[in-house]
Amino acid sequence: MVTKTHEYVPDMHNGAIMPTDVHFLVADDEPYAVVQLQGVLDQRSAEALRGALLSVVADRTPAVIEVTGPRIDDPTVLSTFEEVARETADWPSRQPMISVPHAFAGPWENVGFRVADRADHPPPHSTESLLRADLDPVTGAARRARELVTEACARWEQPAVAGAACIVVTELVNNVVAHAQTAMTVLVGRGADGDTLHLSVRDWSTAVPVYAGPVPTTAYGGRGLLLIQAVALRWGVTDLPDGKVVWSVVAPDYDHAD
Repeated sequence: MVTKTHEYVPDMHNGAIMPTDVHFLVADDEPYAVVQLQGVLDQRSAEALRGALLSVVADRTPAVIEVTGPRIDDPTVLSTFEEVARETADWPSRQPMISVPHAFAGPWENVGFRVADRADHPPPHSTESLLRADLDPVTGAARRARELVTEACARWEQPAVAGAACIVVTELVNNVVAHAQTAMTVLVGRGADGDTLHLSVRDWSTAVPVYAGPVPTTAYGGRGLLLIQAVALRWGVTDLPDGKVVWSVVAPDYDHAD
């Protein structure tokens, strides 16, 4: 069954012909999500395309994006794929594969995501390097997230990052519980190098946390992002059309003071 999960229709028209709408149709009856890109790709739809792509990476992993449907009025808009690939490179989510027949692959080369004909190269759909937990914003959510991290570190034999990763995921989840107050998805992924651990928490609040530096020693609270800054190799926030993803990369024996 095919269901429409994201649709962005700007209040504008491409000449007098048709709306510059970009949306995805998602089919979940495969071992991986099959996402059909539809609409008109031009400068007016670039921001909608970016939001839709980010949502696919955040919510559909692994996924295949089929791109035989859209009309490409401005090929430069395809750079949006490369932009999103850079933005999500440190997420634990697996970036989608672009599926296009060989005869039509030309415009899609070098767009940031892997490009292949799905008939020839079906995408990997193993979850061996990715763990997920869907949590409510309640007491105990951080404990469940730590259990997920502990399970990941044991499964992938990464004990050196367990302590720092538990600190990070605790603060990320507690931030959702205290401020966003929405459901959340916690992802824990093994880095391609086999040493780093990649974490993310996706919520449905558009309020973005801001790191303002150290807080006074007399202040109560406010140290969540400070702790993440201290123990994470990298971290960041990416806004989505309906929320955000806060992500972090943890490495063994990393000391921010260095």
